[in-house]
Amino acid sequence: MFGVGLPEFAVIALVAVLVFGPDRLPDLARQAGRMIRQVRRMANSARDELRAELGPEYADLELRDLDPRTIVRRHIAEVLEDEDDDEPARPPRRGLRPLGVGEVPPYDTDAT
Repeated sequence: MFGVGLPEFAVIALVAVLVFGPDRLPDLARQAGRMIRQVRRMANSARDELRAELGPEYADLELRDLDPRTIVRRHIAEVLEDEDDDEPARPPRRGLRPLGVGEVPPYDTDAT
């Protein structure tokens, strides 16, 4: 989460102990936990309010669905699935065949 691994977390904890002291750390952790719960509660209430305002057709709305990257990925995946279903397999074009083992592809000196 947030790209913080165990070594980084250990350094942060060590700095916190040095700056605040071991006596104040439990109180700070308790305050941080309260703040995180309050922010989570506010986000959930905002999501519920948005669902209520948009109506029943958006009852399964998640805030992650509003991320532009998610929207683009979903629409691209839908288009790719539609193309696979609608488009029959193309027959090979006349005169084209796969190269044999050790066969050199044709080379046009005028094209280079």
